[in-house]
Amino acid sequence: MSKRFTSTQSDGSVAANGTQSDPTGKLQDEDDRKVGLGKKVTLLRGISIIIGTIIGAGLFISPKGILKNSGSVGMSLMVWIACGVLSLFGALSYAELGTCIKKSGGHYTYIMEAFGREMAFIRLWADLIAIRKGEQRHWPAGMAVISLAFGQYILEPLFMPCHVPPVAVKLATAIGITSVMYLNSMSVTWTARIQIFLTVSKLIAIAFIIAPGLYQLFKGETSNFQNAFELSNWKLSGMPLAFYSGMYAYAGWFYLNFVTEEVDNPERTVPLAICISMGIVTSCYVLTNVAYYTVLSPEELLASDAVAVTFAEKLMGNFSIAVPVFVALSCFGSMNGCLFALSRMFYVASREGQLPEVLSMIHVRRNTPLPAVLILYPMTMLQLFVGDIYGLLNFMSFLRWLFIGMVVLGLIYMRYTKPDLPRPFKVPLFIPVIFCLTCFFMVFLSLYSDPVNTGIGFAISLTGIPAYYIFIYFHHKPKWFQWALDSINRTLQIILEVVPTEQ
Repeated sequence: MSKRFTSTQSDGSVAANGTQSDPTGKLQDEDDRKVGLGKKVTLLRGISIIIGTIIGAGLFISPKGILKNSGSVGMSLMVWIACGVLSLFGALSYAELGTCIKKSGGHYTYIMEAFGREMAFIRLWADLIAIRKGEQRHWPAGMAVISLAFGQYILEPLFMPCHVPPVAVKLATAIGITSVMYLNSMSVTWTARIQIFLTVSKLIAIAFIIAPGLYQLFKGETSNFQNAFELSNWKLSGMPLAFYSGMYAYAGWFYLNFVTEEVDNPERTVPLAICISMGIVTSCYVLTNVAYYTVLSPEELLASDAVAVTFAEKLMGNFSIAVPVFVALSCFGSMNGCLFALSRMFYVASREGQLPEVLSMIHVRRNTPLPAVLILYPMTMLQLFVGDIYGLLNFMSFLRWLFIGMVVLGLIYMRYTKPDLPRPFKVPLFIPVIFCLTCFFMVFLSLYSDPVNTGIGFAISLTGIPAYYIFIYFHHKPKWFQWALDSINRTLQIILEVVPTEQ
């Protein structure tokens, strides 16, 4: 089923050339009314997508992992800076990929371009089967975890000083997930506008931490910075874990590459948005931690379950009640940005024939990838109410670094296999090389620290190989199976009012 647009002249007749005459005699081009994802992601919206998904609840709640593993205040700040630089290297590598391969889909698309359809399907399979049992930034377990933080902190001011009932948290979380899904289903424009608002909100919240913290610093409150590089608690074995925590905190710089086809002037917008965003995020992370240390001692920071709340209570008194609200808004921004970006990967995979056809269709009036958005809803809600989410957070976090490392390795590989590929933005070769080595170091660290769970995760991802040949490569499927699949596609297309994208 496809949608065909006809056009009529002012007298009601159909124009032969597919254009429509208005009363003044001017012609309206049919292309303006085509069903598809338009180029609605401007520079500001691109920046809001990146910043909004990187900065989640972690900066407000618990930045103590880096301090614990680095052993000193000075070393922890150095780790924050170093991880920001390394993340910038990865972001610049993705900026090059986003300007020379102008397709949406992020990791999936780049692995397909560099290493072929089989490897791309394994990446997709890992998202559908394996990574969904993984860490915070992946779906649907990841969405459920970020959403649970939203539910917890949006209710915190209402129940203070009592504990928020778990049932209330899950109900508030379900409402948050539903609202994000609804927003992304209704309008791309409004999704982007809300993302800008949420990003500005979280930057204002960070400013409320940085400004008084730096004021205290300029007043001479530097006692916690005395002997900042004291090495009595420093252990070499803890540094890789500190870097692991830091790199995880910066994760999310790649989400703009998931919507490349919707970016206005991607040759300029993608690299500029990435560079501006990483500069802002790194500055926020480092200055926020400096602000924490002007008020909290290392011991107090390590003892706190929610560092921003402890900071606000000690410095601002009753104003600290606003901090949970800012944390909730920050989580909502991460939820919105993740869904906006990752739904495009399913959209592209369907377009490539590796997922059901209906997932690559667009709503006839709203021009949103409605099926690709909605497919995540039941999976996320099931994970929220059934799964042991927090017990699954780090089950297969190594897969993230393995696939990102493969993407950047693909960039290096294509420098030699596709030298004539237009590259409007090209980074020096040492940048992807250093970042690629960093990613594979993260993979090695996961294998070393938790070989059993990592091995299980790797084995599950390898089931994508037989799955590819059964579901994709093997064309002679039983007629009844193909008939059932076609019937489901047609039914969903009618119910959801979606059609294939018009080229």
